[in-house]
Amino acid sequence: MAKFRNPAASVLVIGLGRFGSAVAESLVRMGQEVLAIDEDRALVDRWADELTHVARADTTDDRALRQLGVADFDRAVVAIGTDIEASVLTVLAPAEAGVPDIWAKAITRKHGAILERVGAHHVIYPEYSMGERVAHMLAGGMMDYIEFDDQFSIARTLAPPFTWDKTLAESAPRTKHGVTVVGVKRTGEDFTYARPETAVHRHDHLIVSGPTRSVEKFCNLH
Repeated sequence: MAKFRNPAASVLVIGLGRFGSAVAESLVRMGQEVLAIDEDRALVDRWADELTHVARADTTDDRALRQLGVADFDRAVVAIGTDIEASVLTVLAPAEAGVPDIWAKAITRKHGAILERVGAHHVIYPEYSMGERVAHMLAGGMMDYIEFDDQFSIARTLAPPFTWDKTLAESAPRTKHGVTVVGVKRTGEDFTYARPETAVHRHDHLIVSGPTRSVEKFCNLH
């Protein structure tokens, strides 16, 4: 396997299932070097030509991972979810090697708590997060939605009627509804960062942020 120019600036991805391969592929598209590891030969062969470096190894084998240079990386993603024991053992290797930023996939809250105890710095719940996101888009007037851990959300929604043909200073969504309009997207035009003098028209898309409950209510004002 070829050497990395700078492993510390690269990302280690362990597990090439649907989640891990999507993360690794996206990182490569963004110009990041990636070392991807999986014990499944078929997956390793599948991604060998797509990712920067791909290696086959037992991800629960601490010695094998150390031989692949796990300790040289500053960032790692453990994308093993369904096999909880393998997930936990795999997180242990980069944690014990001193990797300072470890992201790990979990399938339940209890699984996530265990991963945090053994060394994961960030725990991701892809199925739960996507399910919650889709539910918000189905139940509310949202086109996209992201919620953060501290009950803060960002959403994309159609401009509600009270904002039509007014500037943001005039409609005052922050004063009246507790949300901040971050940007405005008009059909056929580029995204515009919102200012008090920004005019909003019917069919415009608004990017709004604020407390989750306020964002939900604002997106249902249609």
